[in-house]
Amino acid sequence: MIQPNSINMRFIRWIVVTLILLFFVQNSFAQRRGGDTVLPGKLIEFIQSDRYIFQDKDTIGKFISLAGHARVRQEKTLIDADSMSLNQKDNILEAFGNVHINDADSVNTYSQYLKYLGKEKKAFLNKKVKLTDGKGVLTTDDLEYDTQLKIGKYFNGGKLVNGKTVLTSQEGYYYGDTRDVYFKQKVVLKDPEYKIYTDTLLYNLNTDISTFVSPTTIYNGKRIIKTKDGYYDLKKKKGNFGKRPFIDDSTYTFTADAMAFDDSTGLGEFEGNAVYKSKDSVGGYDIIAGNIKTNRKKDAFLATQKPILFIKQNGDTIYVSADTLYSARITDLKKTRNVPSIRDSIGISKDSLQAKPDSTKDRFFEAYYHVKIYSDSLQALGDSLFYSLADSTFRLLKNPVAWTQQNQITGDTMYLYLQNKKPERIYVFENALTISKEGQGYYNQVKGNSINGYFKGGKINLLKTKGTPAENVYYAVDDNKKFIGVNKSSSDAIYVYFDNGKAQKVVLLNNLEGTMYPMRQADHQSLRVRNFKWLEDLRPKSKFDILLN
Repeated sequence: MIQPNSINMRFIRWIVVTLILLFFVQNSFAQRRGGDTVLPGKLIEFIQSDRYIFQDKDTIGKFISLAGHARVRQEKTLIDADSMSLNQKDNILEAFGNVHINDADSVNTYSQYLKYLGKEKKAFLNKKVKLTDGKGVLTTDDLEYDTQLKIGKYFNGGKLVNGKTVLTSQEGYYYGDTRDVYFKQKVVLKDPEYKIYTDTLLYNLNTDISTFVSPTTIYNGKRIIKTKDGYYDLKKKKGNFGKRPFIDDSTYTFTADAMAFDDSTGLGEFEGNAVYKSKDSVGGYDIIAGNIKTNRKKDAFLATQKPILFIKQNGDTIYVSADTLYSARITDLKKTRNVPSIRDSIGISKDSLQAKPDSTKDRFFEAYYHVKIYSDSLQALGDSLFYSLADSTFRLLKNPVAWTQQNQITGDTMYLYLQNKKPERIYVFENALTISKEGQGYYNQVKGNSINGYFKGGKINLLKTKGTPAENVYYAVDDNKKFIGVNKSSSDAIYVYFDNGKAQKVVLLNNLEGTMYPMRQADHQSLRVRNFKWLEDLRPKSKFDILLN
């Protein structure tokens, strides 16, 4: 039989133990409001669990063990897990199984293990780590996360998924306030339209902007972009690159000091020593300029700041320079304006513009002001130019000048026909004039309303001049190349035959009138026809006159 006194003593002991336990618990929680060892508001606060165990040992300090639906809080940060162990002296928490950190309802982090330093507000997570801020999802095996600064770090590989964009890297740094992620080492970005490989990349979850600070390769279909600096907006499909980026497409390469483009509109701009190179070594074209603006959807470009066009061919590239150079598809041009059939107009061949051009010839070029053309077999100047790959013809307007071997040809308008990129024919109308120098102050001259010139092997072979009448001044020489006299004549048509670029025979047809003057009796100055101008000083002497202009 139990005595009443023993019952009272046991009850009193139970009351004392309970009061002592409550004192230690309340004292430990009170430290977060005014303790000396922890800053105010920094103490980890117990909220709930299925099981609660408190231990206070002199050697290890105060410990709280929580099991089953455990939850604690530190200011605006909530931590849930299957079980936890809290060291109140050092304010350190360890959590195990289904760990979840809710950081001010803005960033949520998950893992299977957590070590949390309450004083520093730093979390070290392991195993199946996932961080999400409502925009993207970051997964890794090890993550260091600062709940105060909202900065996450991983060093053993991680992956970020933001919509359809997936990024992977060996190292990563997440900044919650700005939603920036800084990726390092073996960085790969994959998007439905793009693949990006680099060593360092800054990516913003809100804007979908990728910023590059190291050598980077971007794959976009058949287009490859290599850059060391710049950014690309995956959402707006806009890019801006510096430090001499390089584009390699299926048919061309493109480089410049800086480039910017908008893939949604197809517009682009290339600034500073811009170089476009066609991969077609024969039949293609290259462009260099200080500035080139492009339209990928219309396959058009506008080149300014000393642009130069290279029309490539075997052994005799044609160089064209002007103040401004524009190019687009000839099929698009025909939708907006008439492109006359100039080959049919002089009976050369069926105009290729009447048929749909193939993709390699579906292009025209326009050049404005101070146009220069150089090739080994022909050189020319003009105020403006139109050239079509479809009919291989240069149209030079406003006082053009052309030179072939020793011959200068001028007129109001000039067509230069090419065959296999070499001169085939030249057609000049209105004030057409051909001049070749035969000696000091002596010039052969043929003037008419129009001139048709025919080439053979890239050299002038025959000139046909028509006029009302056509005029001719010709210096005859004997077999020893000594002057016999000078003939000034006129007729309805004049044919001049050439050998190796020099006039060898002159034939005058219909209504012939003329006079032969001895050399010493002729006034050679008065023999010059109207509008005579010898323009040899303007002639491009080499390709460097074009390149260094």
